[in-house]
Amino acid sequence: MMNQTNSGFLNSIPPVTKNLIIINLLFWVASLALPKVGIDLVDLLGLHFPGATDFKAYQIVSYMFMHDTHSFAHVFFNMFAVYMFGRVLENVWGPKRFLIFYFVTGIGAGLVQEVVWFFNLRDVIFASQDMINLNGAQIISKSEFLNYFVTIGASGAVFGILLAFAMIFPNVPLYLMFIPIPIKAKYFVIFYGLAELFMGVASFGGDTVAHFAHLGGMLFGYFLIRYWKKKDADNGRYFY
Repeated sequence: MMNQTNSGFLNSIPPVTKNLIIINLLFWVASLALPKVGIDLVDLLGLHFPGATDFKAYQIVSYMFMHDTHSFAHVFFNMFAVYMFGRVLENVWGPKRFLIFYFVTGIGAGLVQEVVWFFNLRDVIFASQDMINLNGAQIISKSEFLNYFVTIGASGAVFGILLAFAMIFPNVPLYLMFIPIPIKAKYFVIFYGLAELFMGVASFGGDTVAHFAHLGGMLFGYFLIRYWKKKDADNGRYFY
């Protein structure tokens, strides 16, 4: 007879962190498989601009569970960050607070992306004509053009998690990949935030990364943490 313990790898991961990783991976596999039967899960669940015909309100949540199907790297690195930093936050905050934080930062990132789209597409949105001349080679409807804009990925929530970790453990040394030099968490996050701001403003040609959505996740995370900190202090509770 053998005694069973909870010392396995999966059992060492807090429940919310573990289930978020599993759900994201399952959705990624489904995104690969379902197009074979005519279902484009990325198009259905990815976040569209509200003026597009393919936009659905639920996409502000569902887009967080969609990832690039052309490469495993997108979902892998997002979920690796959730595992590395999310489990620490869940152990500090508890599962309920961590889950709320994950969704608030992810939804916040999506809302910021919508605002950025509105700013960038305002000339098209308010144009009097309903048809758009696309690169001088194709004429399509305004609604069809707006359907081209889709955001997917958990990166907004991941950037919120990185910010939270740095606020709670500012002096913990972290290592950038391939750079064997420790960087304090607070400087690591500041560097990432400034890099995202620069790349978002610069708008490099061919860059399809939603940099402002990442910043949105950090922004919503910052204000939520500040709110919790004040609320906890008023109630005599201190988590950090």
